[in-house]
Amino acid sequence: MKTRYLTMVLAALCFFGGRVAMAQDDASRWDALTEAQQQVLAPYAGQWESMSEERRARLAEGARRFAGMDTDERAAARDRFRNWRSLSDDQRTAIRDRYRQFNDLSPREKARIRENFRRFRQLPPERRRTLRDRFHNMTPEQRQKVRDRLRQRQHRVRPRASDHPN
Repeated sequence: MKTRYLTMVLAALCFFGGRVAMAQDDASRWDALTEAQQQVLAPYAGQWESMSEERRARLAEGARRFAGMDTDERAAARDRFRNWRSLSDDQRTAIRDRYRQFNDLSPREKARIRENFRRFRQLPPERRRTLRDRFHNMTPEQRQKVRDRLRQRQHRVRPRASDHPN
């Protein structure tokens, strides 16, 4: 049971971990894995050689990251995986699509989105809930107008304090 749970957590880490570079042939062999990686990946031992190189590389990287986590980080990873597993297939597909779209953005656009998300997370929970509900109740056209306004607001040049004369 514990091994199965670790395997599920590992799968989530692989998905959320981002893009992992393809491993060298020798680096993806079972006997080339560390003992910690082999322990986490034990349920895959019998089918390891039949997996694609990419999948082995992603699993090995996920196992490496999981083995390096402390207790709190592992608990958080388990929670994220539990949430992921509770989503419908359509929801997971939508998230994967948005993730791909995000990765295709310019570094400037990514930074803008991250900053907006950081500011949103700093709002009180009730205010976040109100904004979220308002956005979900909008038509697609209204949502696009909001996105466009936010984008324009973000791109406006704001004078720095050092630009003002005293």
